[in-house]
Amino acid sequence: MKVLYPGSFDPLTFGHLDLIQRASDLFGQVIIAVLENPTKDSTFLVPRRLEQIKQATNSLSHIEVISYKGLTVECAIKYNVDLILRGLRAMSDFEYELQIAHTNRSLDSSIETIFLATEAHHSFLSSSVVKEVAMFGGNVDHMVPKMIAKDLYNIYKIN
Repeated sequence: MKVLYPGSFDPLTFGHLDLIQRASDLFGQVIIAVLENPTKDSTFLVPRRLEQIKQATNSLSHIEVISYKGLTVECAIKYNVDLILRGLRAMSDFEYELQIAHTNRSLDSSIETIFLATEAHHSFLSSSVVKEVAMFGGNVDHMVPKMIAKDLYNIYKIN
């Protein structure tokens, strides 16, 4: 079974990695799809995010890392996936994610969405929290893979 895990991954966190590892165990092939969103100011350009994700997942098998523009449903159709994977950290994520799942289903009724909850010890993690901590000089080594922490420290000029 093939699953699409879409997101901005700006940056990839240990919460994302938790879902990727578990999805790989559950479904076999995982396509990590990095959204190219021209309306969003990103910390990392898409090519760098793709490289970060590839490095962070290089020990996992059956992982493909791609970028896409437009609708997630169109990406799912293009890559002939069975499911779209979405992560949940807290109950507050559920309403938004359910709305997205219903929207995707209204666009193509053959596309199913599955939700996985992150491990509890990752539930506080979000890309925006990681960037904010790094921006103010905090340690993010426990939030993101080492190469991503290094990239964040370089961007925010932290030693």
